[in-house]
Amino acid sequence: MKQPLLLCTALLALCAAAPAPAALAPAELIAAAPAADWAPIAPSDLMVMDLAPDAKGAARRVVIQLLPAPFSQGWIGNIRKLAVAKWWDGTSINRLQDGYVVQWGDPDGEDKAKAKPLPPGLKVVPAQEYQSEAPTAWAAPAILREQRAWTHDNYAGNTVFHSGWPLGTNEPGEPLTYKDAQTGRVLPPPSTQQFWPIHCYGTVGVGRDYPPDTGSGAELYAVIGQAPRQLDRNIAVVGRVIEGMEHLSSLPRGTGDIGFYKTAQERTPILAIRIGSDVPGLPRYEYLSTESKSFAAYADARANRRDSFYIRPAGGVDICNVPVPVRRVP
Repeated sequence: MKQPLLLCTALLALCAAAPAPAALAPAELIAAAPAADWAPIAPSDLMVMDLAPDAKGAARRVVIQLLPAPFSQGWIGNIRKLAVAKWWDGTSINRLQDGYVVQWGDPDGEDKAKAKPLPPGLKVVPAQEYQSEAPTAWAAPAILREQRAWTHDNYAGNTVFHSGWPLGTNEPGEPLTYKDAQTGRVLPPPSTQQFWPIHCYGTVGVGRDYPPDTGSGAELYAVIGQAPRQLDRNIAVVGRVIEGMEHLSSLPRGTGDIGFYKTAQERTPILAIRIGSDVPGLPRYEYLSTESKSFAAYADARANRRDSFYIRPAGGVDICNVPVPVRRVP
């Protein structure tokens, strides 16, 4: 009986000495997510921007996902009308401020004599719509508690993911102050919990003039630098770039004030902007559902890197450093 006992003892010693399985990196968790954890993006919720070819003649396409209801729907309605009217065709990229934003629209938009006429029926959207009341289920304490464990934020009472989007929210019962853009008068806070989309890398927003102007949606920008969260609830967020970001972030930096191009030759022409359902042959896209177990594991891994490269977990993460994975449908 000595040999079997010695064999068992040796096996136990080997098992005890075996290293624990390496923790998966965020990219590995995304790759391992089952198909059921991915949610489709409707082509009608996409906006496709085709820029003039680059210096080597290669096509440059940027795909933008538009926000779902209840957020920014006044501006998004305007954007859909502008795309259907083909209003952006022949406009250009007019500004690129390093580490901040790239902006596009009518280069003569500030000159009333030269500005391109806007299509009829565009709405004037009030600043109060920079944030929205969301369905009661969105404020479920369990959701907020779960995500509060790994998100840190200095710009909102709390941050939360819902339906694939990063959002800010006030804590239940926390008062929010509003200032009327025209009179400067402080308005009474809403009686309900509010949510708002936030500015992360790749976020698309609406350019505007000084208040009370809120922008029509004809002038748009995309964030190409560190998340400018001070813009939250000050400018309308309408979507995010999900493909082709390199065609925007790699453009030449503007030579004028705050990154505007001084000459027409510096601008990049826009060939067309269309809603995705009007673009033949557009690939299908999907995002990792932010309500799935796979996303929870991915977000936790972003907040607490335990894979072999890291020495110690950070214990938390800014919500903009948890980009929602988006991919073409396999």
